[in-house]
Amino acid sequence: MSSIERFYAASCQVDNPNPTSRDEISKAVDKMLEMVDYAVTGYEPFFDVKLVVFPEFAHAAPIYPTVEELHEKLAVPIPNEHTDRYEKKAKELGIYIQTGTFLESDGRWPGHVFNTTCLIGPEGIVTKYRKVHTWIPWEVHTSPHDLCGYDEPLFPVADTDIGKIGVAICYDWLFPEAIRQLSMGGAEILIRVSAYMDPWGTAQPLDWWTSVNRVRALENMAYVVACNQAASLQNYAPFSWPGGSMIVDYDGRILSQAESGTGDKIVVGPIDLAALRADRKRRRGHNMLGHLRMEAYPCYSKPIYPAGCGDKGKITIESNEAAINQGREGFEKMSQGHS
Repeated sequence: MSSIERFYAASCQVDNPNPTSRDEISKAVDKMLEMVDYAVTGYEPFFDVKLVVFPEFAHAAPIYPTVEELHEKLAVPIPNEHTDRYEKKAKELGIYIQTGTFLESDGRWPGHVFNTTCLIGPEGIVTKYRKVHTWIPWEVHTSPHDLCGYDEPLFPVADTDIGKIGVAICYDWLFPEAIRQLSMGGAEILIRVSAYMDPWGTAQPLDWWTSVNRVRALENMAYVVACNQAASLQNYAPFSWPGGSMIVDYDGRILSQAESGTGDKIVVGPIDLAALRADRKRRRGHNMLGHLRMEAYPCYSKPIYPAGCGDKGKITIESNEAAINQGREGFEKMSQGHS
């Protein structure tokens, strides 16, 4: 479907006060729409920005310890008045926007909250991604993996006129299997919407943020557009967030990166799908996607972390702890050769 092979992406990190109620979300959207204009029109004399990305929790973070409080104060359905505004802006500028995450309510799954980002283009909402690997035990929103009867794709890939785009959220990226699902679905651009806190950010010796983004790019032969929270401790306690948003090419080269530290920043970098497609087609060496020996990985046919249990009761920190213990036990049995 792609008709635009060369363009720029903009990763827009923010430092906003964390909303405590849903009526405060619109103020955050005001600011992000302003940043979209800055990114697209400000850089227009130099190149075309066609993809704009925002971080996890840009609309609201799960600051309340229970699902009931999140539903009462912060959760919103999708689509909503805010996604409508992004759609209008995307159509006006002819671009795609990967939204910061919403805490999403869905009548089909009462009693659950999802951590959700939308890819929005000129035609409207293209894909909706719900975080699969929630940051347990603290996050009490639900992974779709944990719902019996969940029948939507866990890792959707959008075929757009700026390429095939897949997204995953923050902790998802610590699981190479999750990002590999996107690349095996055809993704050429991998988007990371993240709230990655200190000390696992951009500073050595624990520069996980930078290292993981580069490795996921090269092992999947895909561009990575990674946007991280850059909120101060005051705004998003109990953590500070180092930013460091970046664009990485399919060989793991950092094409551009925001300086580490808090504060609103826009970083832009080139996406060259023509080069990516030529290399994917040409390479015999270091073609990791074509060299996968799928039958050699039997461990993936056996479960570890418990699936399909979240709809049997509400998600709490305590239920997360119990699932974590089950997962540890599952790994120990597998590693010791038990079925």
